[in-house]
Amino acid sequence: MALETSFERHALPLEYPFGIARGTTTERAVVTVRIEDDDAVGVGGAAPAAHYGETVETVTAVLPDLLAVVEDVGDPHRLERIERRMRETVRRNPAARAAVSIACHDLVATRLDVPLYRYWGLDPAETLETSYTIGLDDTETMREKTETALERGHGTLKVKLGTDGDLEIVEAIRAVAPDVRLFVDANEAWAPKEAVRKIERLADYDLAFVEQPVPAEDPEGLRYVYERSPLPIAADESCVTLADIPQVADRCDIANLKLMKCGGLREAKRMIHAARAHGLEVMCGCMTESNASIAAACHLAPLLDYADLDGSLLLADDPYDGVPMPGGRIDLAGLERSGTGAVRE
Repeated sequence: MALETSFERHALPLEYPFGIARGTTTERAVVTVRIEDDDAVGVGGAAPAAHYGETVETVTAVLPDLLAVVEDVGDPHRLERIERRMRETVRRNPAARAAVSIACHDLVATRLDVPLYRYWGLDPAETLETSYTIGLDDTETMREKTETALERGHGTLKVKLGTDGDLEIVEAIRAVAPDVRLFVDANEAWAPKEAVRKIERLADYDLAFVEQPVPAEDPEGLRYVYERSPLPIAADESCVTLADIPQVADRCDIANLKLMKCGGLREAKRMIHAARAHGLEVMCGCMTESNASIAAACHLAPLLDYADLDGSLLLADDPYDGVPMPGGRIDLAGLERSGTGAVRE
């Protein structure tokens, strides 16, 4: 049965300007992939990040070669072969490869008329709540965003930091959200000694953990913070691919993987198992993304300790629907569609 492949670009406005220590964005450029046969359609999404050397232009440049791999293999059920061939064809561009991987998984599970978690043999009851991110802004705006998140039922928040006013921000958010599960993300903004000083004071605010306190280019700095921090440390920018897991195992408590960093769903599962083997907890994060990719990541929830899969929740409008997330709870059991659950609205 012949496969037909295609892709299209989207410019997705965000609900609010989204700030991190490296800058602020108001729109997310993504690419959506479709792989279809006579019986089913598979959808996948790429949300490239310039920080990792990808843009929409690089994604669209390599997708014809990646989709040619799928067409050449012919059978989308040969997922391991497809992902291996894609790595051999395009060594970088993980977001582009992830989009094709997601679309193939979606197509395969849809063909079998099962949701992806069931195809993997996972229990939908073993899920969890995604965090909702409060982007970096002035303190008053961040407090207002927090109040809105609470009104929408979110009980887990991630707060972006990386300014001289970090402590004031966390204090203001805790004042309006005293009972939520809270963690912070510095996005590489602090120097090691600065990080330790700040974390020692942040520990008074009952935080679950601190994400990527120092630059990824300073692995010894990460070790320095990890060995002195009163709070657990999560590695994000320091943990990009499978090969990074053993490198960060003695420098953090939590490995944060992302489909857009590692290049595919099968590689993501390998990273989860490798992190477990090294005694690490596991989080799956995301960029600001459409449900064309977020929906697939949600099916990993039964394998995780933490989920940071709010990318589609941060959009003003998403052309795709996905896994239900009432109040941030990833409701796999409530998914009434097969595959990843991503569908054009």
